[in-house]
This record gives sequence, C-alpha cells and structure tokens, in this order.
Amino acid sequence: MGPMRGAVASWGKGRTFSSSAASLNKKWDAVVVGGGHNGLTAAAYLARAGLSVAVLERRHVLGGAAVTEEIVPGFRFSRCSYLQSLLRPSVIRELELARHGLKLLRRSPSSFTPCLDGRYLLLGPDAGLNHSEIAKFSKKDALAFPRYEEQLKKFCEFMDYLLESSTPEVRHDVASLLFQVKDKLRKSTFWGHILQQTVTLGQKDMLDFVDLLLSPASKVLNNWFETEVLKATLATDAVIGSMASVHTPGSGYVLLHHVMGETDGERGVWSYVEGGMGSVSLAISNAAREAGVHVVTNAEVDQIIIDENTGVATGVALLDGTKVHSSSVLSNATPYKTFMELVPPNILTEDFLRLIKNIDYSSGTTKINLAVSRLPQFGCCNAHVLEPGPQHVGTIHIGCESMESIDIACKDALNGIPSRRPIIEMTIPSALDRTISPPGQHVINLFIQYTPYELTKGSWQDPNVREAFAQSCFSLIDEYAPGFSSSIIGYDMLTPPDLEREFGLTGGNIFHGAMGLDSIFLMRPVKGWSDYRTPVKGLYLCGSGTHPGGGVMGAPGRNAASVVINDMKKMR
Repeated sequence: MGPMRGAVASWGKGRTFSSSAASLNKKWDAVVVGGGHNGLTAAAYLARAGLSVAVLERRHVLGGAAVTEEIVPGFRFSRCSYLQSLLRPSVIRELELARHGLKLLRRSPSSFTPCLDGRYLLLGPDAGLNHSEIAKFSKKDALAFPRYEEQLKKFCEFMDYLLESSTPEVRHDVASLLFQVKDKLRKSTFWGHILQQTVTLGQKDMLDFVDLLLSPASKVLNNWFETEVLKATLATDAVIGSMASVHTPGSGYVLLHHVMGETDGERGVWSYVEGGMGSVSLAISNAAREAGVHVVTNAEVDQIIIDENTGVATGVALLDGTKVHSSSVLSNATPYKTFMELVPPNILTEDFLRLIKNIDYSSGTTKINLAVSRLPQFGCCNAHVLEPGPQHVGTIHIGCESMESIDIACKDALNGIPSRRPIIEMTIPSALDRTISPPGQHVINLFIQYTPYELTKGSWQDPNVREAFAQSCFSLIDEYAPGFSSSIIGYDMLTPPDLEREFGLTGGNIFHGAMGLDSIFLMRPVKGWSDYRTPVKGLYLCGSGTHPGGGVMGAPGRNAASVVINDMKKMR
C-alpha cells in the first residue's frame, strides 16, 4: 500500500496568520527566518521586550518540525517530532503556554518492549511497576534500576543551569571598557556557578558524570545491568536521530539529553500533546502574536541582506523579490542553510565556511506516519483488544531485544543500505488523544533507524525502493503484532532527503547537526561562535544547531532572544 496523496490540511489552518508580504513594508527591530518552535519562541521573547518582530515561514503551516498535518483524510499526524518532554519549564511558564492552548497528555506506562519469545517489558513513572517488570528478567537489575534513575536525575539537575544560559563565549567585537568589565563578571558568575555545582555533586558523582559523557552507551548500561532487553530499551535514547551505534563513544551524552525533560514537573516523563506536536508551535505562536509578533506564512527567504559598506545584516529578501528591512536578523534555519545558502557569497571567510561545511549532518532517521483501522495486537500480550491497553500507551520498541541488534542495524546503514532489521520506535498518540483520528481508528508514528541519506544501491527517489523499505518495516512489526500490515489505511513516509527538502533539515538530521561531544556547548555550532552571534554583525542563530541543541526544547530560541535584547540595549 502506498502513501495516500491529496490535499494537505494543517492544524491551525484558518488562524489569523498573514500570507501577505505587503504587510511587511516597514523597518522591524527583528526579523526571524523560519517559524519553527525555536524561531517562534525567540520572536515571543523579543516582542515581550518591546521590540517590533516579524516571523517569516517558508511553508503554509507554522511549526517547522513540530507540526501537525492531515495527510490521510480524518487523521492528523505529528509529521516529524512526535513526543514532548524537553520543552523547557521556563518557556511553558513565562509564555503561559497552557493559557494559549498547550495540553499535555502524560503517558503511563511510557515504554513497552515486546519480545519474540513471548515475554515483554513495561516501564514508566511507576516505581512498583518497574520493579515487578524488570524482576521478571533479573532481580538484580530490578534493584539497580531506581539507583540508575536517581543518578541520571542528579546529572540532569546539574545540566539545568547550562541549558538555560548562553555560553561564556569569547567576544569577537571590540566593546567599551565598561562592557568588557560586565562581560568578564558574567563569565565569572557562570563558571563560579558551575564550580559550585561540581563541588555539590562530589568527586564520585562527577567522575560518573564524565564517564557517562565520554563512554559508549553500551559500556554505561553494561556497568549497570545484565538484562539485554532492558539495556536495549534504554539504549534507544542514546542513538535516536543519529548515525551512532550503542558502541560509539559519547553516545552516553545523547542518552542523558533525552532524559533531561519533564512533564508537569516530573523528570524524564514524556507526554503526547493534544492535537499533535503542532499544538506546541500553535501555543507558542499564540503567545507571540499576543505580544505583537507579525507572522507571515508562505514567505520563503531567498537571501539575507548585508550592507556592502558596513558588513551588517539589514534584513532579508524573499523569493518573490520583497525586501524586509530590520535592525537584526535571527535565523531558525540550520547553520549550513544559513551560512552556505542564505548569506551572500564572499561575505564569510573560508576558514569559517570550512567549519560550517564540516558539521556532522548525517542522519539515520526515517519517519513513517500511519493511519490504521485498529490497534496492533501484540502476540506476547495474548489478548485481542479494541480499547488501548498499557502496551499501547507509551513508546513501543520494535526489534530492540538486544544492544547487538541495534549495532547490526547501524552497521547496515554505515555500509549504505537501510537496516535489514530496523530499530523502530512506535507510538500511538490516539491511544490518549481522541482528537486526531476517527473513532475506533488510530494514528501511529514510526520513528525508524537506520536509513542512510544516500544508498549504495538505488535511490530514495525510486518509488520501488521506498515501498520495499516501508514494507520491510511493516513486516517486522507483523512479527510482533500479527496482522498489523492489514490494518494500514494509508501512510506518509519521510526519508532523510525528504526531511531535508520538506522541512529544511540539512542531511535529514533532526537536531540541526549531530549531538556528539565535539558539537555541544562551546563547540555548537562551531568553535568560537557558540553564543548565537555570527561573524555577520546583526545576524544571529536561534535554532537547534545552537546550544543546547536539538529536540523540541525552546531553549535555543529563548537564549538567543536574550543575547539579541542585550546587544540592542548596548547599541541604544
């Protein structure tokens, strides 16, 4: 069965977003390129500080990768991102997103891993459930698991301050003596706070923290547990969205990155969002528009305008020739898109462009969004159910019975072929959210690894190649949930090149660039330019390619806005 073609309806369609570029005919304090969640977040904070702000979105719908779209009639898909946890509590609170329509649907249990031998593992926020479920495999692991979670929680608390601070980057501009003193004080305060937290954490925990950051996820998990299915289930968080294996050094940090979030104050709990992930972007855009932000969709930016005499960014030119003038420009696009495509040639140095070109944009991710006529019936549960059970509520890990299976799937992709037995994270948001599918029918998200951007044989452009891979994924699910394939009404498939073309994700990388230790904090997006400023004065980055990185977090947008506001105060 191929993907259903037809009109695409967007969640929020009919809302008061302007589609007229003529309304931009004034000089703005700030123009934001791209209406993804970080661009909208930055715009909201800038407008709340009293600045005039316009957001320009290339597509017909706001949200970037956090978007809800109706591809199959009656079914609304979270087309790219599909779960919420990382959105910073400060953003939710300060922008009053609950008042603007954000409704989180907490998942419990949050994880289900079926096994082909008839066993299964359920995990979630319920400590009693975790103990009894893990004890089915290992009593030793059942006792170790709460200690593992407690340690990760400590490390997340250590990271909180880093996430909501702009980096202590060395400034490139020549500032007044007073500003230099203020800058040194800010950096001293930053490092002093980090030192204090390090002392509070203690030497043993700090060593464990460094071990987690530097080690392969497999080493970290092998040191904690003996049960393969438990380790594999936890390891998926360490490789999600990347071309890394569980044996790749530094994959432990990505594991930590994915437990940093929370739902309603509970650490590490992921939730669905009522109405799909587009509702996150819609709530942020509602907050932004209330603050006075002017939003224009179907407005593709062709080039950032740079003054020939001063080298300062003075606005943007749209694809239709419209020029939008502003005192500052914030790009929510990837660093590659921003500097290699939007900034005119011969503006940036070869050294800087080389750093941008060498960012790791590799992606192993394919997303398949499905409309199905019934819930999957998992063989290990021995029950034919019409209503969602515990096995349907959380993330369902297909083909994740051992860390070795994850590594084998990765090796396939590194050799240029889609994984023969892919690793699939299946979610069924309609199990909790009845607003996104017809009664009795369901929306299913498949987050699939590993699929290389370029294939050694064939091409993702070939419908036969695409169909063959989709069917291999459905067949794998059939092994765990017999008859699953026959329930499919229609589907929408996004391979890495599709993610790049449709959503502007360079290389198909969902994080705007890999999250390895060589590309986080002071190294993100590149060394020397981690504080949202760029070599072009007046041009800033505010997307996931900046600190603290990818996921629907809002922190890059919030932090970037703070930097822009401070710079504009200094200019005035």
